[in-house]
Amino acid sequence: MNFVDSVKILVTAGAGGDGKLSFRREKYISKGGPDGGDGGHGGNVVFIGSRNQDTLAKFRFTKELSAEPGQPGGPNNRHGKNGKPLEIAVPVGTLILNDEHEVLADIKADMQTAIIARGGQGGFGNAHFVSSRRQAPNFAEKGEPGDELSLQLELKMIADVGLVGMPNAGKSTLLSRVSNARPEIANYPFTTLKPNLGMVPIGDDTNLLFADIPGLIEGASDGKGLGHDFLKHVERTKVLVHIIDAYNEDVATTYKTIRGELQAYSQALSERPEVIALSKVEGLDEDIIQDHIASLQSVAGTTATIYPISAQSGIGVQDLLFAVNRVLAAHVSEQESQQAADEAAVPTYTLTDKDDRAWTVRKEGDIFVIRGNKIEKFARRTNFENTESMKRLRDIMRKMGIMHALKRQGLGDGDTIRIGHVDRFTF
Repeated sequence: MNFVDSVKILVTAGAGGDGKLSFRREKYISKGGPDGGDGGHGGNVVFIGSRNQDTLAKFRFTKELSAEPGQPGGPNNRHGKNGKPLEIAVPVGTLILNDEHEVLADIKADMQTAIIARGGQGGFGNAHFVSSRRQAPNFAEKGEPGDELSLQLELKMIADVGLVGMPNAGKSTLLSRVSNARPEIANYPFTTLKPNLGMVPIGDDTNLLFADIPGLIEGASDGKGLGHDFLKHVERTKVLVHIIDAYNEDVATTYKTIRGELQAYSQALSERPEVIALSKVEGLDEDIIQDHIASLQSVAGTTATIYPISAQSGIGVQDLLFAVNRVLAAHVSEQESQQAADEAAVPTYTLTDKDDRAWTVRKEGDIFVIRGNKIEKFARRTNFENTESMKRLRDIMRKMGIMHALKRQGLGDGDTIRIGHVDRFTF
């Protein structure tokens, strides 16, 4: 399956079922009471994180996804069946964004769920509206439409450790030797065309998730080579391991190039804890290895520890893994301490839900436009072809003070009213 880490899709939650307009009919009873049942609710669109997925490729040819609608209510007070939710499995590390590029959900864990689009509520049947003043209501509500959203899905792999370096530095070979991952390996640039993940055991009780990021070149942050497409997968890694080919004549420049690309892409990446590995040292003289280490320390700092390794022969690999584990543990501990300090210093505020009863009335051309969550909800559930249903909507508008505001703005007989963006009727 091809690796895909960015797609656009359209999701639609299920519409609510209509309420039933019905009156009981029994033998010897010519006119029974209202018995119309409520419509079922539409299904939600739910995204679920899955460790078994590592690409968004399945959405390339399936761009529109819909949840099941609710069923209409029936006579004898039968409630319509609720629509089944649409559950969409996505890889862990998937960001879900709307048209304004706002993050609606960040799927960071296996089995994490996020309701992205809510199903419409079912309409009430006429039996719901029976009261002492209205004993035979001759109307029922329509079901509400479900949410419809255009979404951008972006996959940013989540790993403990990110392997970065030039093409053919030995990242894939190292990952294949220390984990169960089986990336493609060949002796030419850009063998790796997608990020690869592998679980790496360290000691008896530690397992770290490593990500092999395709080779970076100078200018990757500006879109050159393949690196630009995959730099985002480094963002979520906690520790970076720079793999530098010992057969490169200028290891210091190579290291500076990779560091520069990371910094150009994100300042936070340049501040990420790092470990440096000098790869492919099998068969090299010790003095050459030491010269390379000295060159790297001249640009990385004298406190930097460089680990000469050979993934093929196993030289230095265990020492590198233990060093990575130590750096990761220290970084996680520091993050937890900082988070605790931030939580202690910053007061917590509870946001209250916005007032659903608020509304506005404005004249736009020849149309009076009413907006407000509660009144728009009532309008969506109103059957505009039913006289009693329309009368109920006007009563609600009168109780909310909307009719008074409309008259103050000059509403007269025959004028058109629009509630929200869709529903229109003549006063």
